[in-house]
Amino acid sequence: MEKVSAVFQSRAQRYLAALQYRDYRTMWFATLWAGAAAWALIVARGWLVYEQSGSSLWVGVATFAAMAPRLVVPPLTGFLADMMDRRTLLAWTYSINLVHNLVLGVLVLTGRAELWHIVALALVNGAARAAQMTASQALMPNLVPRKHLLNAIALNSATQQGDRLVGPALIAPLLAFFGAGPALLLCSFFYGLGFVQVLRVKTQSSGSVREERGLFTSLTRGMVVAYGSPVIISLILLVAAHCAFTMAFEAIVPALSRVKLDAQGGAQFSYLMMAVGAGALVSNIWLAGILSEQTRGRLYFVLGVGSGVSILLMGLAPSMLTAMLAAAAMGFTQGGFMSINQTMVQAIVPDNLRGRISGVQQWHTGGMMAIFNLGNGFLVDSWGPALLLGASGAVFIGVMFLSVLRRPLQQIYTRGIPELAQTTA
Repeated sequence: MEKVSAVFQSRAQRYLAALQYRDYRTMWFATLWAGAAAWALIVARGWLVYEQSGSSLWVGVATFAAMAPRLVVPPLTGFLADMMDRRTLLAWTYSINLVHNLVLGVLVLTGRAELWHIVALALVNGAARAAQMTASQALMPNLVPRKHLLNAIALNSATQQGDRLVGPALIAPLLAFFGAGPALLLCSFFYGLGFVQVLRVKTQSSGSVREERGLFTSLTRGMVVAYGSPVIISLILLVAAHCAFTMAFEAIVPALSRVKLDAQGGAQFSYLMMAVGAGALVSNIWLAGILSEQTRGRLYFVLGVGSGVSILLMGLAPSMLTAMLAAAAMGFTQGGFMSINQTMVQAIVPDNLRGRISGVQQWHTGGMMAIFNLGNGFLVDSWGPALLLGASGAVFIGVMFLSVLRRPLQQIYTRGIPELAQTTA
């Protein structure tokens, strides 16, 4: 019995190492509640727009509005995260999203929500969410020792990706029986809990902005360093392609559930998103215990190819059950790929530029998702969801095999990220 207990404690210390640090634990819970709210909102808003318009194009427009701020906000937020207290900046993003959800929920419950209201508010939500992700990514490495960084990022990603399961699961009954209004108020409650947790974080951290360089030079310093590093830019461009071709599916899934799978309510849409979250949760918990750099590199390639295969299988799914299995595979591969990518970038960048380079990374990933969600919303009504998903998956599989030709990625796939000296400011 004692031997079993010792093994259990050893595994817990290995997989949950970062949670022993109080401020990381506090932010982890904040991320849990914010992620649940964000994914519940994606489902509720997507179904609300589809019901009101009957068009996937409008779903794409609303999704684009929520993601378009990632084309502008992350670099600015990254600059602020290197100039001011990252904890304070993070708290502001939570408060804005809390107010946004309350306003949208009240509009829906009073019957005053029109499509233009939803799209306009999606822009507000998108800006705050983009700022939140950048600030959080910059703050996290300050909450744990460097040796536990991978574990911290994997556990944080497990929370974010697992929230695809938690958020939609909690609002599915509300969507099925009461509609989007109560579901949106529940999102507000989640953001409120997250806001309280962020206020409890005590660690103060910021980067370093040299005033003598001037505002424009300081603002663009992260881009100069990222684009000048063959390893960093290779990782950023590959993850941007991944987000474009495998993760821009929010505008497609409502049509897939209605047209191909004959689903008659928003709950089925929620179930597909829950399956994605379940797969991502399992993937990131598993990754949290992987210590070998070489194994991470090899998994990075395998999960990338698997991400393309899984979304292709989603397009071919003949039933709700097979679609959910494909969605779980999508979550497993996408969640793992994104976590390894973020870990590799954060392992290389210096802390005084962490905010700005995190902003550059978010700019590429979020920007691609925004643009391709809009394009998918436009194409899905004419192409059909199955063909569009299949084509996207096939393209990214090709991208992964072509990426082997780029030497920095070839080295990563075989050895992982070597012990690299951090880039200087």
